[in-house]
Amino acid sequence: MKSKKNITRFTYETAAFEGWRLCISRAGHTFTKYFPDKKFGGGKKSLAAAEKVLAELKVMIEGAKRVDKKFTAATIKKGEKIILDAFK
Repeated sequence: MKSKKNITRFTYETAAFEGWRLCISRAGHTFTKYFPDKKFGGGKKSLAAAEKVLAELKVMIEGAKRVDKKFTAATIKKGEKIILDAFK
């Protein structure tokens, strides 16, 4: 599986972690989360979860209010909630 924009594959031979990392930066804030294969049941499923969250974040970011070219605290909280909801 190949990395995509904002989603990178992490496979470590010396550590137990294998999965995908979502990282998107906009308006001075970075949203980052790891999607481990073990949690989601495999590489394809963890990639699908990361892609779903990325799509939701992009929609939220496009319509977000900005103050002095930065996200408001409420917008950051919404983004973090979107990420956390993927793990429920």
